[in-house]
Amino acid sequence: QVQLVESGGGVVQAGGSLRLTCAASGFTFGSYAMAWHRQAPGKERELVARFSSLGFTYYAGSVKGRFTISRDNAKSTVYLQMTSLKPEDTAVYYCARGGMSEGYDYWGQGTQVTVSS
Repeated sequence: QVQLVESGGGVVQAGGSLRLTCAASGFTFGSYAMAWHRQAPGKERELVARFSSLGFTYYAGSVKGRFTISRDNAKSTVYLQMTSLKPEDTAVYYCARGGMSEGYDYWGQGTQVTVSS
């Protein structure tokens, strides 16, 4: 069965860095887009970054230039390198698999990122 397991969250001071990891299993990883979303308290879940199966990347405007999404198809893993973190980046970060048509069909359990000012 499809599994997505995130790790790497934690507490960091503003200006610091974290790297999130999502280990995937149960499907042909390289055939799917992978993405990171986040949800802050009281807010809707939002797309942070996406890495398509063809190698194209997308970033939300709020993280562009600070976050980098990457993937290692041989390890079935997707990463989110976060730098210059801000308190407004505080959220639960979720890894998701892109659906075959649109949207996202599988989600990880989430990992908490807290940025203190």
